[in-house]
Amino acid sequence: MADNLKAKYAVDTSLFDALVEQASGTGNESAVAEPRALKQRLLTPDDADMLFLTDTLSRRLTEGHGEVVFEAGVDNGTSMDLSDDDIKTVTATLTAAADRPLVNAFVQLLYDSGADDTQPEGKKHARAIVEKTKPVSNGAARIVSYLVRRRPQRIEDMLEVRVAVVGNVDAGKSTMLGVLTQGALDDGRGLARLALFKHKHEVDTGRTSSVGMEILGFNKIDGAAVRHTDIHRKVGWDAVCQRSSKIVTFLDLAGHEKYLKTTVYGMAGSAPDYVMLMVAANAGVVGMAKEHLGLALALGIPVFVVVTKIDMCPPHVLDATLKQLSRILRSSGCRKLPVAVSDRKSVVMAASRFVGQRVCPVFQVSNVTGEGVGLLQTFLNILPLASCSAASLMPKSPTPASPIAGEDEAPLRYDINEIFAVPYVGTVVSGHLSSGSVRVGDMVWLGPDYNGNFVATQVRGIHRKRAEVECGYQGQSVSLALRKISRSQVRKGMVLLRKDDHEVPPIATCTFEAEVVVLYHSTTITSRYQAMLHCGPVRQTAQVLCIRPADTDESTDQTALDKQRNALRTGDRARVLFQFIRHPEYITLGSRLVFREGRTKGVGKVVRVLSASEERNVMKQVKNGTMVVDQRIDAVQAETIQLKTSDPAKPKARKVPTLS
Repeated sequence: MADNLKAKYAVDTSLFDALVEQASGTGNESAVAEPRALKQRLLTPDDADMLFLTDTLSRRLTEGHGEVVFEAGVDNGTSMDLSDDDIKTVTATLTAAADRPLVNAFVQLLYDSGADDTQPEGKKHARAIVEKTKPVSNGAARIVSYLVRRRPQRIEDMLEVRVAVVGNVDAGKSTMLGVLTQGALDDGRGLARLALFKHKHEVDTGRTSSVGMEILGFNKIDGAAVRHTDIHRKVGWDAVCQRSSKIVTFLDLAGHEKYLKTTVYGMAGSAPDYVMLMVAANAGVVGMAKEHLGLALALGIPVFVVVTKIDMCPPHVLDATLKQLSRILRSSGCRKLPVAVSDRKSVVMAASRFVGQRVCPVFQVSNVTGEGVGLLQTFLNILPLASCSAASLMPKSPTPASPIAGEDEAPLRYDINEIFAVPYVGTVVSGHLSSGSVRVGDMVWLGPDYNGNFVATQVRGIHRKRAEVECGYQGQSVSLALRKISRSQVRKGMVLLRKDDHEVPPIATCTFEAEVVVLYHSTTITSRYQAMLHCGPVRQTAQVLCIRPADTDESTDQTALDKQRNALRTGDRARVLFQFIRHPEYITLGSRLVFREGRTKGVGKVVRVLSASEERNVMKQVKNGTMVVDQRIDAVQAETIQLKTSDPAKPKARKVPTLS
């Protein structure tokens, strides 16, 4: 019966297909129209083409965290043969697609290979040298590059790139930042750098001794530079942020050797996205420039080089400096590919390939004549955000109450770098959001203190670039006002953790294990060796408890400890058990660390954090396995007692640290 019903009401599919083919008039040919070429969509767009371009820009902006470089001129390997009128039409089409509510972005022309003369964006100096691009050759495709960037509705949604400025003393770091952020050229005697100094001795000597911070914004209309200081008036950082779609934060670090500790803390604790290495053309890569380059490579931070003072450097000296720089970057220790940036085309190519490849852009600038400053400014404008940027966690809705994507997956961690006592406000901390997000009113854990304890507090207010905001996201630098916390309760290196992510107070530790590589040491590193250790915002002296081969299992039994190595030398790799000398710190797995003592340098990564019970067990095992070291300590202590009893007028011997 069921089969009869199926046969009675069955549909003749062949008859149905024939009727469709007859109605469409296509016969056996496909009725689906081929998609239009990209050139047709850009030059003669209809409603479907505008919808396609809007969806494409929206998707690429999401993938690029709010900005993308769009290139036109070649479609599937075929040249579009664009004329000058076609370029204007393409620009208008992209602008119309970007202005739609789904995208809400602006379009800026970066580079046109067919232009005979291209003025670098943002170059306002009258004495500047204009860089020219070569006309497109016959038969070559005309390529046009556009910058498409979303317009942020709030200061919280503004893109931010953090750049650490390093280099040897007298390389022109502060002067370069003064020219970029103030819009006026230098007079050759350091006029542009005076506004950046914090202390009187810095003005007198002309040398930076602290971690300075400056910003350079790019507006929401056409990507032009927005500065807080110009010739006519001075505006605050909050006004710059209101007008900007992207902010470049410069960390002005010290170049003198005696301030190396401050420079290392600025690079390790401030979490810069990029490093701008300044090299004086008349001096070359000397002194602390090599130290700073090695530190950036050890921390895994992308580096680009700026060669300054080219106006006062003879040509043969400049050529020698560039050859030396190329040799260092191509060496086995760096493994970089130096690319000279001389026009707008090389700027776009260097910025697009900077992060994903081993490319190291090299700029040549003069702060007196303005040569190359416009190219460097354009490079900073299109510099892509780091992979851990805050844009990936920003909500699409501009309302503060909207949920944050990824908030459950990324717990809050806020590293404290500076502490302030503001009148009528209370304690204010400044730092960097390593992960998660924070809002006004959140309950957080503050710690660890000198005893390793955490205290609960509440976030009263949030400021970003001196502008009041409601929330902060991962990768941003914000300042937080804490409720019922005194200035003496906070120190550099503390962290803030969301209370909802940790029902009980977190646990700090004094002992951890890291896999390290010794970059340089004149002799050997053995047990009880002490060095200054930098791990994010943490800066404290640590000693070596034991050294084991790099392939040793993580177990802490006596058999593993018996296989410990006697010493480490330059180039050796091993697993080292560290212990902080003064107080516990909050250390997480996978954190990068740098330890140094004089010219000794080493880098590593945390692979294990020990609890209190594990720490006591390991300490007992280490004491049982280092009898030679214990005998040496007994001999030193006996010598100290003998000195005290024989001649009380002699100075007291240095106290030897013990493992207890």
